Parts: sequence; C-alpha cells; structure tokens
Amino acid sequence: MTSPCKHSERQPGRHDLVFVSPDGWRAILDSRGDLATDVLVARWPKMRWPTIRRRALPSEATGLALGLPLPPSAGKKRISLVVDIDHVASVARPPSLRQARAYAPRSWWLTLDRLDELALRHAVDARVFGSLAWQSLTGLDYVTGRSDLDILFEVQGETDVDRFVAEVAAIETGAPMRLDGELMGADGAAVNWREFHGGADEILVKSIERAALLGRDQFISGAMGS
Repeated sequence: MTSPCKHSERQPGRHDLVFVSPDGWRAILDSRGDLATDVLVARWPKMRWPTIRRRALPSEATGLALGLPLPPSAGKKRISLVVDIDHVASVARPPSLRQARAYAPRSWWLTLDRLDELALRHAVDARVFGSLAWQSLTGLDYVTGRSDLDILFEVQGETDVDRFVAEVAAIETGAPMRLDGELMGADGAAVNWREFHGGADEILVKSIERAALLGRDQFISGAMGS
C-alpha cells in the first residue's frame, strides 16, 4: 500500500506517514499511562500501522511530532505523540488515490476514477489522507456516510493549476461526497484547493512548520518552502 523509505533518506513532511520502531512504541507506551491501557492503540505497533506527521506545538521543541487518528468506533480521538527521530523506522507518502479505491464505498468509485483520470492528464500525483487513507492503511472502519474525500493533489511547476481546480470543481458537482483537500507544491507547502479556486489574491498556505498568507503566484512559485 505504501512505499516506505528509511528516515535518513529525507525528513518527514506534511501528510507523510511515519512508521515508529518497536523501541519507539515501547517508549511511548511506557511514558503515556493514558495510552498503555487502550486496546486499539496497543494494536498499532503489533500491526505495524503508521502514524502521521503533524505540526509541532510550541512546547514540543524536541522530537518528531506525530498524530494517530482513531476510527469513529473509538470516538474519533486524535492522539498526539512525540518520538525521538532515532525511533523513526521509515517514512512513506500517503496512499495513492488508485491504491485506496478498493477501500472506498462503491458509490465513490466513479468519482475516484474521474479524479484519477484528471490527475493523470495534468501530470498531478493524486493521494488521499483522512478517513479513506486510514481505512486503506488499517482495514478499520473510518469511512462513514458523512465522510468527505480528503485528497492531496501534488502539482508540478508546469501544472495549469487554475484549469486543474476548475475541473476538480466540475467533478464535485456530480460527486456523492464532498471533495476536501489540498494542492501541494514541490516544496511541500499546500493550500486548500477550494480556497485557491475561489480566486482570492491571498491564500492561506501551510507547511509542516507554519501557516502564512501568500499571493497565489507566490504559492505556485514555491515561495514558502517546507
């Protein structure tokens, strides 16, 4: 489902999946009494399921800030973790749209196929995060009848972004779910696709380190960095 690489090959970025080593999980559970008795969390290291990179809080000056979102059956809790970088076993990008398709409701398939074809035509790498990603990664029931499709469009310098998002918006008009998600540049900075499509002169651009208002052209040129 994913293609992990050793953490020394590159630093984990926005939406990256982070696989924690057995020693790292032992350190987490030994230091977090609130997690040590959670049956589902205890399955995570046994199943070798990943966590996800998140932006660190001001109080988290050392270590790598990670998140672990639990499914609706576990109350949709969002667990914050911090691990030593030496306890990162590997890193992977989120699942591709095509890989995750088999785990989506059948009513979503046509929309997923249209988005996949659109991304291929524009040389955009389409990936998923959120409920569909976690369902495909764990096999647990994350997607509900009220779920959005959280999609990450990794655009290239030559991508006609305005045309691309206009076509995404057209696909959404016939979709059975809301299309949420982001456009991500080569530098790892991202913007909500709907906000970009809205045409505002300034848009909120997010990286793993910060969020800032930038001009549309600045985002496209990669002015923020990661």
